[in-house]
Amino acid sequence: MFGDMMGMMGKLKEAQKKVEETKERLHSVLIDENSTDSKIRVTITANRTIKSITIDDELLKDKDMLEDYLILTLNKAIVKASNINEAEIAAVAKEGMPNIPGMDMFK
Repeated sequence: MFGDMMGMMGKLKEAQKKVEETKERLHSVLIDENSTDSKIRVTITANRTIKSITIDDELLKDKDMLEDYLILTLNKAIVKASNINEAEIAAVAKEGMPNIPGMDMFK
């Protein structure tokens, strides 16, 4: 039993390391999102760090419209980044989890 416990602990440490490596890798995964008319373009990492925002000059004339565009486009980018982030982390975590009866956390 002690050997099984040590094996499980080893697997958990390995899984934790892989999760951390995946989080690091996700800093380099870039997601581009555009407003529906392409007046704003946002680039964000899968870890939800904004890398760039490009704004059409026309939007600079209307503060309220610019703010609305930014909110909508940033929120769409964050949703995409979050989905990628969660899927990648879950896949790595599931792969590295030891088989413990009754602990089906990642179905």
